Amino acid sequence: MTASPSSPAARVPLRPESLLAACGAALVDLGREDPAIRVVAPGTSTGGLVGPFAESFPDRAPRSGPDPADLLARAAQEAAGGGPVFVELDAVDAVGEAYRSIRDAIAVRRARVVVLAVHAGFSEGGTVPGAVEDLGVMRGLPGMAVVVPADAPTTRSAVRALARWAGPAYLRLTRRDLPTVTDGTFALGRAVERHPGSDLTIVAAGGPVARALDTAREFAAVGVSVRVLDFASIKPFDEPALLRAARDTGAILVLEEHSVLTGLGALVAAATSENYPVPVRRLGIPDLFVASEPPDAPLDRYGLSAEHVRDETWELLRIRGKVQ
Repeated sequence: MTASPSSPAARVPLRPESLLAACGAALVDLGREDPAIRVVAPGTSTGGLVGPFAESFPDRAPRSGPDPADLLARAAQEAAGGGPVFVELDAVDAVGEAYRSIRDAIAVRRARVVVLAVHAGFSEGGTVPGAVEDLGVMRGLPGMAVVVPADAPTTRSAVRALARWAGPAYLRLTRRDLPTVTDGTFALGRAVERHPGSDLTIVAAGGPVARALDTAREFAAVGVSVRVLDFASIKPFDEPALLRAARDTGAILVLEEHSVLTGLGALVAAATSENYPVPVRRLGIPDLFVASEPPDAPLDRYGLSAEHVRDETWELLRIRGKVQ
């Protein structure tokens, strides 16, 4: 019988970094390397994600009105010249009033526009709840790449990858600083194994990847081998990696900062049920909106606390007969 872990395994604390700052810096670096890179900035603003690029390359940063539809229309117009074009947008607008513009002006035309989306999931600030449905909506658009990086290094790699993507893309970023938990390895359509394991797999994207890795280390300390797959690339989706994990480990726990109804967990459940059925548990946001709160409060409130993740992992291991 394997003992249940009760406290986090010792590890070196990792310095949190801003994903927004990492994205802005990556855009400036790309601008120095590739004269085709452009951004669309609202009005005379020099802030936000595209502000540093606009200040460094004003001739490649056409201005637009602040209305989301205007921003997207101008981005689509600029992309007609070959792109890629980056534009910042509130995730709530992306799945709300601006959705029609994303669909018709960008996705239908397969314009090389990268939407840099903020105010999603456990977002801080503002009176409107952050978008918890955006990934499900965006992955439903034909040809739209959807990416959710776990930390600053992956953000920088994702920005570069999306600059090469021959179509529209949605990059979901958080305003919260996140710990560096990866080496930045990223490729569209590829899940990255962040921790090896054979007894169970935890699938995660975005901020919950850190929690998945903490859980894997805790269980490793008591002799249980937990694989962690980072699905930063939600679409294209690495189904082969998921099915290998299902065959190798026999059970999957999904952690996501999104509605469990339409997010990563729904993708995992559908792919496994059709191809290699195994027990799947989904931990994320239930059928409700989340309010803006301090960084760690939502993890506990909505079922992604370290204790809950540990309990669900333990239960799946029992179901599989890996432990007693």
